[in-house]
Amino acid sequence: MEASAITRRLSAIIHIRNWAWWQLPGLLKAYIGLPPLAALVAIGVAVSQTAWHVADVLKFALLLGCGLVSVAATPRVAHIAGGMVRDFLTVWVLPIAILLPPVYAMLAPVPLLWLTQRMVHRGVVYRRVFTVGAMGLAYGVASVTFHAFPRSFAGGAIGTGTHALSWTMAVAACELMGWLLHHVLIIIAIKLTDPTAKVAALELNREALQADFAQIDLGIVMTVVVGANPVLAIFGVPTVLLARRFMMHAPLLAKSRMDSKTGLLNSSTWETEAESEIARAVRTRSPITVALIDIDHFKAVNDNYGHLVGDIALRAVAGAIKGQLRSYDLAGRFGGEEFVVLLPQTGEADALAIADRLRTHIEAMAIPIEDQKGTCVRLTVSVGIAALDGTARELTDLLAAADSALYYAKENGRNKTHAMAAVGLR
Repeated sequence: MEASAITRRLSAIIHIRNWAWWQLPGLLKAYIGLPPLAALVAIGVAVSQTAWHVADVLKFALLLGCGLVSVAATPRVAHIAGGMVRDFLTVWVLPIAILLPPVYAMLAPVPLLWLTQRMVHRGVVYRRVFTVGAMGLAYGVASVTFHAFPRSFAGGAIGTGTHALSWTMAVAACELMGWLLHHVLIIIAIKLTDPTAKVAALELNREALQADFAQIDLGIVMTVVVGANPVLAIFGVPTVLLARRFMMHAPLLAKSRMDSKTGLLNSSTWETEAESEIARAVRTRSPITVALIDIDHFKAVNDNYGHLVGDIALRAVAGAIKGQLRSYDLAGRFGGEEFVVLLPQTGEADALAIADRLRTHIEAMAIPIEDQKGTCVRLTVSVGIAALDGTARELTDLLAAADSALYYAKENGRNKTHAMAAVGLR
């Protein structure tokens, strides 16, 4: 069994025409292939011009080993979709670029990103190869630049007094150069992949800027420490891990609120936030409505096409819900094929109009099946609505009424929207 798995992997590598890279549009395909190819050429040139020393190889092995340990200790959950992942790999590539000849900086990303692919997060292979090439080129340039500084200003080893300061300034300048070049190469790839991507929103938010600053700062500090004594790199591993976990706290907290399959709020988070909104509506005497949305005959989708297609359908419906609602509406997944929406500042009549617009939008969608060209899944939904009134003031009352309305819509032909009054205690 193991042999067959290995055979399949080798076969996938050998059959070049089957690589996913070939399916990319022409310009994107060329751009994705250019940095790895350029990095290979640069490595070949650098190898021919490098004087190899045992001390350099041992220093490289030590720094690379520390980097691999930090990769292996990175939790899978730290890789969150959306934007560029801050994996802190350059914290280890920078000291290699500064303290060793440029060829080592161009080689270092290969094992670091290979281990990331194997143990931490299985990303798209051609993207990982592109990142290897982009990082190798960027920090290869940074290494060449640093070694071009006169020894009186920088040089191979950190000195004392003013030389220590100028050496650190040179390291900082090269880090900024490498980071910027690497970043620009990846941002261009993102825009070519998805021209609608809002790079500024992804890269200029507070968490992204904090992570970039921490990564740059830690790389400089690590290089200075290792410049004093390479063995001190061992003590840098826990520091890198702690910094990475701290920077991932906000994204992980946000992820814990979400349903992993659809990207909507999970049921517990939705209930907590909905209760707060309803309490506010009661205090201010504002209208508020709950809508339960259920996909009709969803079991037939799973039975006919399989659960993977069922998951695609769920994500498509979730995307439609997010796209059709207002920014302050609260959408969540209640489990299975059922979704729930809270509509603040909305009475029953307006809620019916919103729900009908959503229902007809979903009915018109054609959800393509990726491995069956030309085949699409079509869905309908039934919607039950309950509005806050003078007697029902609790979330449970509204959910019970919305569930009854949903049941009525299901029993009367599906693909319908129905509203029902909630009954509760003052």
